[in-house]
Formats: sequence, structure tokens, C-alpha cells
Amino acid sequence: MNILLITEQREGKWNKTSFETLAAGQQIAEKTKSRLLAVVIGKGVAALADELAAMNLNEVLLVEHDLLAAYSPDGYTIALQQAIAQAKPDLVLLPHTYQVRDFAPKLAASLGKGMIGDCIGYRHENDKLIFVRQMFQGKTMADVVFEGAGPWFATFQASAFRADLVAQGASKAPVTPVPVELKAEQIRTKPLELFREAKQAVDLTQAPILVSVGRGIKAPENIPMAEKLAHLLHGELAASRPICDEGWLPMDRQIGSSGQTVGPKLYLALGISGAIQHVVGMKSSRTIVAINKDQNAPIFEIADYGIVGDLFEIVPALIEELEKNQAN
Repeated sequence: MNILLITEQREGKWNKTSFETLAAGQQIAEKTKSRLLAVVIGKGVAALADELAAMNLNEVLLVEHDLLAAYSPDGYTIALQQAIAQAKPDLVLLPHTYQVRDFAPKLAASLGKGMIGDCIGYRHENDKLIFVRQMFQGKTMADVVFEGAGPWFATFQASAFRADLVAQGASKAPVTPVPVELKAEQIRTKPLELFREAKQAVDLTQAPILVSVGRGIKAPENIPMAEKLAHLLHGELAASRPICDEGWLPMDRQIGSSGQTVGPKLYLALGISGAIQHVVGMKSSRTIVAINKDQNAPIFEIADYGIVGDLFEIVPALIEELEKNQAN
């Protein structure tokens, strides 16, 4: 089987979710004993293709054209159709980004193929790939399989896989330029100035440690205690949706389906019950530690370490120990 990863870059810089999806592709290729190829598309992106070639791939396809300097759904679809025709993949993987959501359904439909979007995982059973995706805002999970001949298209949700698990190759994969035929009149939209979101006060996705508070914090006057713990751990303060809805913390501190999706090395949940809307935003954390008085709180189902107790007794004790260690 051939697996083709379509990566994403903007202005010569990687979208980090490309490497999360690469980690998924490497795992699937190993389990299915498949070849893994990747596409880098744009203009002046040869250096990115060369960088990608070191990532334990069988081949990197370089798709460059003057009309691909700026993203357009028509340009990407037409160019990637030609790359797919050359690679002949059975499965095409993409990161579930805003840009991919714009062109991937069009690309799959243009080839008469189906697409499973926003997957959070997969299984390989009885020589068949089963993709797992959330439904009804994460309240339930669905197992989805493809029917018919490939190429099949699937996108993976941000933080569904860990980019730091991407394997390096023993040697660099060959980089193969793919000449594409593309005319200006085929592109029916004109890109305007690149939209840039207002800079958030904090990007929680980059924090290695998060201390997150939920309803169990009881009052806004108690948040500085959690903030101090986060500071001593060299981490950032985060929260579940009710805390932000109450205005106790700004919305850019919210974790969950309507907030940020994170995957830190350590996620310390203080007084968070573990509603599915919150869990979908942090379940990919490498280590989850939960402190909650309710031993039946759903957060304990996903926690690596759980402490059943009063956070107002436990957190001050943690702070005291951390301060002692820093003093020594």
C-alpha cells in the first residue's frame, strides 16, 4: 500500500500539525507495511522538501509553480491531482486545518473518492484501517471505514498525534520534482492580503506544562493560588469553559472544543470534572494529573495520576514543596 501525506506550509514556514499527521502516517505505514510519501506544495519550498526528506519517508514529492505561491483551492486541487496521479496512493492523509478543510473535500470529490474528516485516531484490524472520529461535540465516537478502491482521504485533528514522536530516517529520502500544468484562468479566486488573527495574550499550545482550573476553584479569589503553582512549575495557567464564561480568566485561557486544543508534557487539572467538551481539548497531553474531591469525576478516566482530595489542601502543599526545592 502507498500512503501519501499532504503537508501544509505558509510563507515558507511549516504548520506544526503537518508533523503530527506525519507521526500518524509513520505509525500506519509501519502497521500496514506500506510505503510513505509526502508532498510539499507551493513556490520556493525546495528547502522544506529537503528538511522533510530526513523524516523516515520513502520519497518526497516537490510540487512548485508560480501560481502556487499563494494558496487557492483551485490551484491546490489541480496541482495535487497531478501529484496523486504520479504517486498512485491508496490513502491520502492531511492535517485538519482551516486550509485543508477548504480544498480537501473538493480534491477528493474531483477524483470521485470519499473523505473522513477530523479523525482523532485509527485502528488496524483484520487487515482493515478503521478511522475514529468524534460526533456530537465529542459526546460519542464513530468507527468509520472506507469502501471501494482508493485513494481514500482522511484528515487528523490537531494534537491527535504527537509531533515529537516523528521518526528520523537513517538516510534522506529522494526528493522528486513533480511538474504540474496550471494556467491562470483555471484559478477562479484572487487571494487577498493574508488574514492574520489578533495575537493572543498566550499561546497555550506551545506551553510544555499547563495548570488548569475548573469549577472546583470555587471563586476568582482562589485563582492566584493556581497561578502561583503554574509559575513555580514554569508553566501556564489554563481553565475549563465555565471559568472563562464567568469572566474569571480571559477566553484565550480556555481549553476544550470551543477553546484551544493542547498536548503539553504535563497537564495538571485542578477541580475539573472532565466534561467531554473539555477533554477533547487536552486528552493528547503526555501526562495528565487530576485533583478532584469527587472520586467518580470523569477526569479520572483519562488521568495518568489521580488524587482524590481537597485541592485547597493539596495545592498549597505542592507550592510549599516547590518553594523549598527552589530555595535549596
